[in-house]
Amino acid sequence: MRQKELRIALVCYGGISLAVYMHGVTKELWRATRASRAFHCPEGPVPQGVEAVYLHLLEEIALTRDLRLRLLPDIISGASAGGINGVFLAQAIATGQSLEPLTAMWLERADIDVLLDPDAKPWSSFAKFWAQPLVWFVLKRPGNVVSSTVARETRSEVRRKVSRLIRARWFAPPFSGIGFSRMIADALDAMAHTPMGDPLLPEGHPMDLLVTATDFNGHLEELRLNSPEVVVESEHRLSIGFRRTTTRGSDRDLAPCPELVLAARSTASFPGAFPPLALDEIDKLVAERGNSWPTRQSFIERIMPTHARRGTAESVALVDGAVLVNRPFAQAIDVLRDRPARREVDRRFVYIDPSPDHMRIAPKGGRTVGFFAAIFGSLSSIPREQPIRDNLESLERQSRQRARLRAIVDALRPEIEDTVEALFGRTLFFDWPNQRRLTTWRNKAQQAAAERAGFAFHGYAQTKLSGIVADLACLIHQAAPHAASEGDVEAALWQHLAVHGLDRLSALRGGATVEAITFFRTHDLSFRIRRLKLLARRLTHDWDAGEVVDPASREVARDAVYRAQALYQGRETAEGLGPGFAETAALATIDPGAVLNAIAARRDLITLDLQVDGLLVAALESMDKPLRRRFLHAYLGFPFYDIATLPLLQGDGMGEFDPVKVDRISPDDATSIRKGGTFACLRGVEFFNFGAFFSRAYRENDYLWGRLHGAERTIDLICSTVEEPLGAEVIAAFKRDAFLAILEEEQGQLMAEPGLVDRVKAEVVAAFAG
Repeated sequence: MRQKELRIALVCYGGISLAVYMHGVTKELWRATRASRAFHCPEGPVPQGVEAVYLHLLEEIALTRDLRLRLLPDIISGASAGGINGVFLAQAIATGQSLEPLTAMWLERADIDVLLDPDAKPWSSFAKFWAQPLVWFVLKRPGNVVSSTVARETRSEVRRKVSRLIRARWFAPPFSGIGFSRMIADALDAMAHTPMGDPLLPEGHPMDLLVTATDFNGHLEELRLNSPEVVVESEHRLSIGFRRTTTRGSDRDLAPCPELVLAARSTASFPGAFPPLALDEIDKLVAERGNSWPTRQSFIERIMPTHARRGTAESVALVDGAVLVNRPFAQAIDVLRDRPARREVDRRFVYIDPSPDHMRIAPKGGRTVGFFAAIFGSLSSIPREQPIRDNLESLERQSRQRARLRAIVDALRPEIEDTVEALFGRTLFFDWPNQRRLTTWRNKAQQAAAERAGFAFHGYAQTKLSGIVADLACLIHQAAPHAASEGDVEAALWQHLAVHGLDRLSALRGGATVEAITFFRTHDLSFRIRRLKLLARRLTHDWDAGEVVDPASREVARDAVYRAQALYQGRETAEGLGPGFAETAALATIDPGAVLNAIAARRDLITLDLQVDGLLVAALESMDKPLRRRFLHAYLGFPFYDIATLPLLQGDGMGEFDPVKVDRISPDDATSIRKGGTFACLRGVEFFNFGAFFSRAYRENDYLWGRLHGAERTIDLICSTVEEPLGAEVIAAFKRDAFLAILEEEQGQLMAEPGLVDRVKAEVVAAFAG
């Protein structure tokens, strides 16, 4: 059966108290991923509740569309409140732990009264008596901010808590920083004590978590100009990233607990509400819990390299990541490049936007912006509502570029197939390849393509060499970021290559020089991956079953290609080079030749080529003759495609042919139960998006709608990756079943607003009655 992975890069926005809604959404994505794991690994526990609905959906797709689909959220990027949800979701996916403790944290402890620092609480009605006029102005004057932004039934509770907040200490943040850190650490500990299943990603697959923070005082970064040569600029953006290769071993944590706490606490350190995060707060937390943090120094050097070099890390003050980067698309895009592929992939960027209609909170009818509206709106809305148009336009340009490349390759296909047929058409045993023959044919095809390219080969070779050197410099710098800048490493590599004959790549009579051939065979990893991606494209999209190609043979071929691709991609990163490489990489500007030799030895691409040839030959033996010849023509003909296309893309190569698709999850997109979007469903938008922090009933309401909307959009995502869509009635039935399963799970759990679950259940029944 054909297999496909629906890979999700999840981007979680900031949203103040709408974090509770976003948690409901991410919880459904987590449950659907658990169901997907159960579908592919049925020896585990049988899914119950809404997970059983997702499992039945995957089974329906397999039964009726002959497609085994796996859901893999493998990149999570978040800012502010979205960053907290991202930290917990990534930890749950990497470890197999439960996400339920985060639900308890949001519902029970994300309340103004709990978050207030004990030292800041007013202990009597006379405390801060001089603040009483301000309390009256905010809470009781005609047209006050509570009356205009909070529902009638909750105003008394909100007024009571706002009064305490205003009469708390002044000229200092009212909420406790260390209290916030303890709350996060307690939830992570509670997750660690839940029954642990298998990780939700396949073994060996990378999990990336990226959260944004803001370095309040900033750090100086060098900029290279023409004149003067170097200037410095203050940089305040800080990205805290974690990558972990999935394992079923005992140590599965995405990162040590203090580092996850630091990431979650700093990204959501709302200015004026919480004090900025300093490292000594995390040190205090570690000490009072009787734990240790052995990776402290290496972590600081990784996320704050400039401060680590200058010795200023201990004085760093981190505030909310959404101040500068509330919609962290760029961070997620940056880690797309080296994802392994074992089968066909449908890559999606999915972003959660709990309140897309931001303008509805603005005053209408020409009214001027009031005092508190200006303060709360500036802090909670404007910095967090910068448009994502630039990010989406970048992805759209990338998709158009891939479409153009696909058209070029399709146009070249007949001529290249004729050329390969002319080269090998009379070759003895072409229909009976073995490993030695395939290796010989592969080398012959590459040499023929180089010789026939003529003058065009030199431009191609230079483009290829530049890409290899840039990739090697990036790899070396990632392994030893403090030894030298990436630019200095690249300059050292170029100088070394020029001394050793790589300043000339083309032989006088055509083709590559001996030195160039040796270097490309030793270091050109990208060429090998591009070749396999072209084969995967052919097998998945271009060679339909109707073209006298046996579907079973094609699936064998596709599996072999993706396994071979994964072998090469495993050598792309510093992690893939094994332990001890960082010490060697640090010598790159001193002895670049030794570093190149170390990379060559650790990658050992020539031996890996033989292993891949053997893997492909084993697959070729099980193919029928038509597919075998098509496969060989595409595999051996790839150098001709690469010479024609690589210079057009300035070294990016064919890479992924298919566009990256973007999907949104918001109340405006999930209307099966209730129409009207955010303001018809969510209560956290009240009081300038702080509403849910003032009322547990609000938090329960938003959490429930987050689960319902998350279920609806998750089902939409799963169904949208099937080329032959399921019928509308079938999809609607799965959504109804998911809604009812969620409401059944929450019946008796959400009690702050009596009748909430029953009322929503009645809406579900009415919505699907027809």
